[in-house]
Amino acid sequence: MEHEVSVWELDALSSEARQLLLKRTESDLSDYLNNVRPIVEQVKQHGDKALLEFTSKFDGVSLSLDQLKVTEEEFVAAEQSIDEATRESICFAASNIRRYHESQKPGEMTLQEVRKGSFVGERFLPIPSVACYVPRGKGSFPSVLLMNAIPALVAGVKQTIVITPPGPDGSVDAATLVAAKEIGIKDVYKCGGAQAVAAVAYGTETIPQCKKIVGPGSPWMVAAKTLLSNIIDPGIPAGPSESIVFADDSVDGGLAALDLLIEAEHGPDSSAFLVTTSRKVMEEALAALPEHWGRMEELRTSYSSTVLCGAMGGIVLASTTRSAFQFINDYAPEHLQILSKAPWQFLNLIENAGEVLLGEHSPSTLGNYVLGCNAVLPTSGAAKTVSPLGVMDFMKFMSVAYVTESGYPEMAKHAEQLANYEGFDAHSNAVSAIRKQYLKT
Repeated sequence: MEHEVSVWELDALSSEARQLLLKRTESDLSDYLNNVRPIVEQVKQHGDKALLEFTSKFDGVSLSLDQLKVTEEEFVAAEQSIDEATRESICFAASNIRRYHESQKPGEMTLQEVRKGSFVGERFLPIPSVACYVPRGKGSFPSVLLMNAIPALVAGVKQTIVITPPGPDGSVDAATLVAAKEIGIKDVYKCGGAQAVAAVAYGTETIPQCKKIVGPGSPWMVAAKTLLSNIIDPGIPAGPSESIVFADDSVDGGLAALDLLIEAEHGPDSSAFLVTTSRKVMEEALAALPEHWGRMEELRTSYSSTVLCGAMGGIVLASTTRSAFQFINDYAPEHLQILSKAPWQFLNLIENAGEVLLGEHSPSTLGNYVLGCNAVLPTSGAAKTVSPLGVMDFMKFMSVAYVTESGYPEMAKHAEQLANYEGFDAHSNAVSAIRKQYLKT
């Protein structure tokens, strides 16, 4: 089957055409927002009843009320059905992810003396609850559960639940349940899409209300999180997968093509570009893609070819390294892979990316599954200001301050001066000579 991969000569593009290359599937959510409003309202008003109706309508699955939550029997059946090799890999990944995120966790409290006798710091606490969303529409993703839930557990969140759409037979993916049990999560609920976001935002008879929701999903889910952002913390923007593979002329373009397909195969709404300054690499990649597609199943070939032959993917040929990385930083990709014999030379050129994977032995497959760094990453250009999911997404801190008797006079003097300048009488009085009347010293 012939696929005509999109090729973009970066320097030949008009500013309008270049801007179009930066567009993502969920860049304009207006239509989705209009469509999810009635879904959200129905779940708010009717709870479980609405959930069951939307599960039937959108997922084609008829569930009863007692099937919304995964039972202990379903966990047991999942364990019995999973092969040992998959279980071992789940445990391997979970161990690495936990180890990495434990290194992120701050101590319970910090305190420093900013002036003699005056101390300020922070006290760190976990948030009370979170819903971890695991998508299902384009596959089964136990790895997403691990990435979402482990940092929450490391942070100490007391109520960590999982929401995931049911499969055609009404079940939850077996490996996802095994992953949940491996890390200690028992509360898994069968719901997806906009209705799932509404369910955890407002709570239903079965599903508890949560303070935050994390995890990637479709534009429908992203729209629902946007709509409900004043009700529930929507977490980092995590929409359809996107990636840029940068390759210099020290590597084979066939390798670049191999890695280009990793994120492109997630779905037709993904975005994936190979950026290179080498025409040789471009031609080698174009020649290798049909061979790589020949080794893939029809569904994944269809998804990835739709991406690479469309307006949100393909090969970008830049005239200079500088222009290549200017485009990459403007794009701010979720995943950025640097293919080079000397990849570290490019790191200082990168300002915006969810993650950077350096070298020929660091394909994003490893990051997605087993390296330990979090694969829930900001999408749609949000990497310009947003970081990957981590322990601090599940924690908050409160400022703590303590001033001693000896440290007070200097602090009071300058605070009174600024309060007077700004015209706040009570502020000024509280640190003036009036205070001494009440201090029994």
